[in-house]
Amino acid sequence: MLKKKLTAFLAVVLVAVTVVGCAGGDTKNDSPSTNDGTTDDTAKDDAAGDEDDTLEDLIKVGIINNDPNESSYRTANVKDLQQTFTKENGYDASFAYSLKNAEQITAAQKFIEDGVDYLLLSAADTEGWDSVLKDAQTQGIRVILYDRTIDVDESLYETSIMSDMNREGQTAVEWLAGQNLEEYNIIHIQGTIGSNPQKGRSEALDKKVQEDDKWKMVTQQTAEWSAERAQQIVQTAIESGDKFNVIYAENDDMAKGAVAALDAANISHGVGKDVIIMGFESNKWALEELLKGNWNYDGQCNPYQASYIDQVIQDLEAGNPPAEKVTVMEEKGFDGATITQQDVDTYGY
Repeated sequence: MLKKKLTAFLAVVLVAVTVVGCAGGDTKNDSPSTNDGTTDDTAKDDAAGDEDDTLEDLIKVGIINNDPNESSYRTANVKDLQQTFTKENGYDASFAYSLKNAEQITAAQKFIEDGVDYLLLSAADTEGWDSVLKDAQTQGIRVILYDRTIDVDESLYETSIMSDMNREGQTAVEWLAGQNLEEYNIIHIQGTIGSNPQKGRSEALDKKVQEDDKWKMVTQQTAEWSAERAQQIVQTAIESGDKFNVIYAENDDMAKGAVAALDAANISHGVGKDVIIMGFESNKWALEELLKGNWNYDGQCNPYQASYIDQVIQDLEAGNPPAEKVTVMEEKGFDGATITQQDVDTYGY
C-alpha cells in the first residue's frame, strides 16, 4: 500500500508542476473571495484535495461475494461485510455479487486492474481461480478467502476464514443415523453443484448411502439454493408416488420450499411425524420451526466473518502475517426435540 501511495504522490507533484508552468504568473482570477481570503475555486480545490488525501489513506479492498438474494444466510453475510468495510473504519471498499464463477472472475480481474490492496473472495465454485490469483499476487495484492474455500495452492492467499462444510455434513449425517430409523428413504436437495457448501454437505451423505443398505437416495437434485426449485423437486416426488421419510436440504430456504410441497399434499413433518426435515444455516425463522417441532434438524453456518477478516488485515498492515492458514468458525447442529428459546435467540440471525 505504501508503494502505491508514493507513486500517487509523485504523480500529483508532476501534474502540479506542469499546471504552474503552463499557467504562467499573470493569470487573472475574477472569482469572488471567501471570508478567509481564498477564492471559491481555491476552496473547492482544497476540499477536493482533502478528499483525495483522505481516500489515499484508506485501505482499498475489492469484495467478491455471492448474490445477496441467494439466501437469508447470504443476506446476513453481505450486510455484515458492508457494515464493517466502511470509510469510517478505514476502508475504501468495492463490492461485486454473482452466483456465476465466470462473472466473479471477471470482477476479480477488474479489482486487480483498479489496484486494490486486498481482494476478499467468497467463490461461487471451487475451481478456475489459479490464473486470477496469480495475477493478484504478481501485482502485490493480498487475497483473503472467506465463507468458502477454493482449489488453489495455499501460497496464493493469506488465509481463509470459513465454516467447515465437510464437518457440517458429517455432523448432520451422524445426527440422522442416531434417529435409528428402520429404513432411510431420502430426498436430497443440493445447493449449487461445485460450490464448497454443496460439496461438504453432500459428501458425508453420499458416503453413508454407499455404505449402508438401509439408506436409499430417492432423488438427488440441485435446487441451487432456491426455495421454489426445492418445492418443485419434492412436489414431483410426491406426484410420482415415491416413498420417502427424510428430506435433507442443504440450506434453510430449500428446506422451507420442501415443506411447502409437503403441506400442500397434507404430509406431516417434523418431530414425531412422517417426514424428517433437515436444513442448514440456522436462520432465526428456521430455528423457530425447530422450536415448534415442524423441523427436526438445522446445521449452523455462521455468516459473520467480517470482524475476523478486519483483524487479519490490520495484522497484515502491521507486518504480522496470520498464524493459521485456515480459521474455522465455531458451529453446531440443533435438534428439534431439544432446542430451546435461548438457542433461537443466541444463534439465530
